[in-house]
Amino acid sequence: MTTHTHSHFENLSQKTSWRLGLSLGLTLAFVVVEIIAGLLGNSLALLTDAAHNFTDVLALGLSWYAMRKALQPANARKTFGYHRAGILAAMVNSATLALISLGIFYEAWHRFINPPQVHSGILIGVGLVAFVINAITAWLIKEGSEHDLNLRSAFIHLMGDVLSTLGAVLAGVAIFFTRWNWLDPLVSVLIGLLILWNAWGILRETIHILLESTPGDIDIKKMVNEMNAVPGVKGIHDLHVWSIDQQKRILSAHVVTDDVSISCGAVIQGELNELLTHRYGIAHTTLQLECACCNGGELFCQIEEQHTHA
Repeated sequence: MTTHTHSHFENLSQKTSWRLGLSLGLTLAFVVVEIIAGLLGNSLALLTDAAHNFTDVLALGLSWYAMRKALQPANARKTFGYHRAGILAAMVNSATLALISLGIFYEAWHRFINPPQVHSGILIGVGLVAFVINAITAWLIKEGSEHDLNLRSAFIHLMGDVLSTLGAVLAGVAIFFTRWNWLDPLVSVLIGLLILWNAWGILRETIHILLESTPGDIDIKKMVNEMNAVPGVKGIHDLHVWSIDQQKRILSAHVVTDDVSISCGAVIQGELNELLTHRYGIAHTTLQLECACCNGGELFCQIEEQHTHA
């Protein structure tokens, strides 16, 4: 990574960190207001949204910390640095969302059985304010969330709030005209389902990365064929492709060539790196060149337990 690239990444992270901090402050202030309004209005939809907003405070704080941590350089004990701090933050955030959803379903079930009286005016008024605040906080951290799983987990937290508060407002309007108080827990269930769906999507992706799986958009068979088509390459084996985080991809492989000079081997490596960087977004590669007279291995290395005999 060049100095210019690192500086750009650090500046972008600092700007994002500031936006995360502002979003956190706005969300925390509104959580207090929404809890009070939910208790006064006897609205599960508002209390549900307040609980979800509180998890947003935790999510934003965790995302902010992980982003700052990822800026720390690699060292002897963390040779890849702290880039996976964001992945761990996303995993915690998604697990928290899933637990909140289960709590929502439990409380909503009791309110379906015995729907309490809901003050629709409070539900509508506070819901509208919540919608505006949630929309602003979501907008603040939207930039960069498409390519950063940590930011995306925080953004989905906030977008879930935008939709849930909109649902609370619609429920309030419907209750005002129909007096159907069971609409309040119904909206809560729909909010819970939305939260659970988004949580599962992020959790699945974080597990995929932590298991060092091949990035989903890479066709291994096609990539190996293209690598074999590079002049001088006779075969590929012991291939590994994985991700450190959502953007940083790594590849290691043994490349079989003729018995060529070091300079010719460097040319082959250069062409392979060019292919992998521009076609597959893999900028960090470790390629071990072997001459064709060496014994080849399987395409995917089988790592087995080594037993030491006395």
